[in-house]
Amino acid sequence: MRKGIVKLGLSVASSMKDLAPILIVVAVFQLGVLQQPLPNLVETAIGVLLVLLGLTFFINGLELGLFPVGESIAHAFARKGSVPWLLLFAFALGFGTTVAEPALIAVADEAASIASEAGVIAMTDAAREGYAGGLRLTVALSVGVAIVIGVFRIIKGWRLDLMIMGGYLLVVIMTALAPREIIGIAYDSGGVTTSTITVPLVTALGVGLASSLKGRNPMLDGFGLIAFASLTPMIFVMAYGMVF
Repeated sequence: MRKGIVKLGLSVASSMKDLAPILIVVAVFQLGVLQQPLPNLVETAIGVLLVLLGLTFFINGLELGLFPVGESIAHAFARKGSVPWLLLFAFALGFGTTVAEPALIAVADEAASIASEAGVIAMTDAAREGYAGGLRLTVALSVGVAIVIGVFRIIKGWRLDLMIMGGYLLVVIMTALAPREIIGIAYDSGGVTTSTITVPLVTALGVGLASSLKGRNPMLDGFGLIAFASLTPMIFVMAYGMVF
């Protein structure tokens, strides 16, 4: 019991250290530059406390649950030796975690609202929901494909740098061809996919798989899946804009 309390205290202190730069910046600009007191001080303090506790529990949850689960599943598939099932799991993991990503939901909804106001789509709830849903499914599909490519790269031992350079070359080419209205959304989609849900599980999958395969180095081969997950949404969303 005592060890648990001590560990929790250390975790809270570590989270406070991570939050300190943000709090310092806000305080300096609010009090020093704007020279105004913080609005709703009590509510702000309660919010900071909730963020501190949430960050602490989230990090501990990753260490206790998501990372071990991802690595154990990767080890199990490597022992089973079934590449098709491993690739199917990789696609399902990428698709499932991305479609539930809160940041993606927020960006898709905002993009639908702006598209409606700009006259790109009809100003109806059905049109906005369809646009946002199509965008979310496109991004989720792209991440599923990205994780499959990344896992296949680990299995085959292909060079990550060449694949990433080729992917960004395709992004540059598609940027010149895609509608201007979709380019910014496409670029942002590459960032919002690598957030709280996707990153832990995908990273654990890559590291666990590289650790299980003979001749693979977890440091060299285990990482890089997130890079694919950031790259492919830009390609898929620009293609989505060009088609629809």
